[in-house]
Amino acid sequence: MPKTGLDAFTGVLDGPMYVVTVAAGEERSGCLVGFASQCSIRPPRFVVWLSTANHTYRVARGAPYLTVHVLRRDQHGLAELFGGETGDRVDKFARVSWRPSSHGSPVLAEVRTWFVGKIEGRIEGGDHVGFLLAPVEEGPPGDDGTDGTAVELLRYSDADDIPPGHPA
Repeated sequence: MPKTGLDAFTGVLDGPMYVVTVAAGEERSGCLVGFASQCSIRPPRFVVWLSTANHTYRVARGAPYLTVHVLRRDQHGLAELFGGETGDRVDKFARVSWRPSSHGSPVLAEVRTWFVGKIEGRIEGGDHVGFLLAPVEEGPPGDDGTDGTAVELLRYSDADDIPPGHPA
């Protein structure tokens, strides 16, 4: 892969991985995302960056909401499904348990830390588009499957063995 001009900087980062899911009409999609962050405290806002080559991006263009799921380290299989397969060829939701949120976007049953965000804006960013989200629904507090201790998150380094479902 060609040098990006940020390789020395980004090479030291090991951020969390997310699965972002979306529904528009009868179409559903979801993908593994490494570019995402809270971007405002008051009002609370979060941004997720979707590759313009991705099926999830195409569905998200027509959707009012996205669901953002935080993966635990022991959920590598979900990362493989949502990062290593493309919704252009595979119905990922046929392989996992899920339910629609009260706003219609899919919520993965085995992920306990999630929120649904209303799409408030889009930010062009080269080969990715940022979706600015205002939280409207979230998983119940304390429902992360732990005893109150810190959850070990799935990170970039945990997922670097997953061949992408398509080029970014």
